[in-house]
Amino acid sequence: MGFSLGIVGLPNVGKSTLFNAITKNQIEASNYPFCTIDPNVGIVTVPDERLDVLSKISNSKKILYTAIEFVDIAGLVKGASKGEGLGNKFLANIREVDAIIHVVRCFEDENIVHVDGSVNPKRDIEIINYELVLADMATIEKRFIMTQKKAQAGDKLAIELVTVYKKLIQAFEEGKAARSVDLNSKELNLLKDLTLLTIKPVIYVANVAEDAIGQEDANLLVKIVTEIAKAEKAEMVVISSKIEEELSQLSDEEAKEFLESLGLSESGLNKLAKVSYRTLGLITYLTTGEQETRAWTIVKGTKAPQAAGVIHTDFEKGFIKAEIVSYKDLVEAGSLVKAKEKGVVRMEGKEYVMQDGDVVEFRFNV
Repeated sequence: MGFSLGIVGLPNVGKSTLFNAITKNQIEASNYPFCTIDPNVGIVTVPDERLDVLSKISNSKKILYTAIEFVDIAGLVKGASKGEGLGNKFLANIREVDAIIHVVRCFEDENIVHVDGSVNPKRDIEIINYELVLADMATIEKRFIMTQKKAQAGDKLAIELVTVYKKLIQAFEEGKAARSVDLNSKELNLLKDLTLLTIKPVIYVANVAEDAIGQEDANLLVKIVTEIAKAEKAEMVVISSKIEEELSQLSDEEAKEFLESLGLSESGLNKLAKVSYRTLGLITYLTTGEQETRAWTIVKGTKAPQAAGVIHTDFEKGFIKAEIVSYKDLVEAGSLVKAKEKGVVRMEGKEYVMQDGDVVEFRFNV
């Protein structure tokens, strides 16, 4: 089960530098617009200290963390919705991701040119949001014309669609994203095939200078992004992509010392990974044994058989029961045997909804 997040923003806001840090893979990050043309893709492990603890309990030979895909998408400029710059490629790439990480420049640096000549987070955010809204408007208007004819002929599905399209068109005319429209699950399902850009969840990343980390409250540029994120009910993370890039080149011990010297308990990328999971509505369940301790990603609300299917389709088809103990209970007991003795291990059936941190062994018959 794969999930991807697209890193977007205007040219020279720090997207590629952030991507370098995320993947620990140096790509070109030059000081000119459109340095990134084809999207660079990185599969990134998500840190989870629980796996390290479980592997010691089980004496596992290896640890396999869950992963998420990050896509570095070409910088966008005004007119992208009409094909300006690399607009068409940019918009096509965004359609393929599950959520958007919108990097916003919140630092001044005369050596790094800004495509619009000055640093202005509100304007920069509005440029990208406006272009995405225009692209979605064009998509809906084309579909609306065709659907309206069917609705006038009495087609029931078309009548429902026209009602939804009208809601969206009104929002787009006001410059609002599709995700701001109050749509029920049925209406959202009707829109799935359109792959609307502005219906995707957004995480704002305020990219600050190295010496601004830890001083976010005093950073007026960050405050602007914070207010916009609050208004949109979106997640927001403050990161210095330069610091994260430096951290990516250090050993684990060196990185820990560097973070401590900055007065930080964790890296910005760790925070971003956690926020990304929350934004996508993802949780993790765990399996552990002598061979391996592993994390598995599922959507919150997934039932046991479908969770088993993430490991192998045969597990779902032949699902019988799931032997489950919470991570906390297992660690407190010290071993699975002792957890069973304490009565904290339970057998769950097909209707059980998986919880984050469940340690599981599936019983199945193929």
